[in-house]
Amino acid sequence: MNFVMKDVHVGKMIQDELNYQGRTVVWFAKAIYCEKSNVYKMFRRKSIDLAQLMKISDVLGHNFLRDCYEES
Repeated sequence: MNFVMKDVHVGKMIQDELNYQGRTVVWFAKAIYCEKSNVYKMFRRKSIDLAQLMKISDVLGHNFLRDCYEES
């Protein structure tokens, strides 16, 4: 199996999901153990470290890997 990353903006996807769930940036920052200012920086990033993305997926209960990768 080969996987290819889709052309997506991961930070925007995370921000959209957080808003969809009605969660605050403060809540999210505490849940992933980082500063609120770093969350805002994350929202501006097109890509993100895979381990961090897996942690975020777990915290938000949303599989971002499925959104970011497709089987080729």
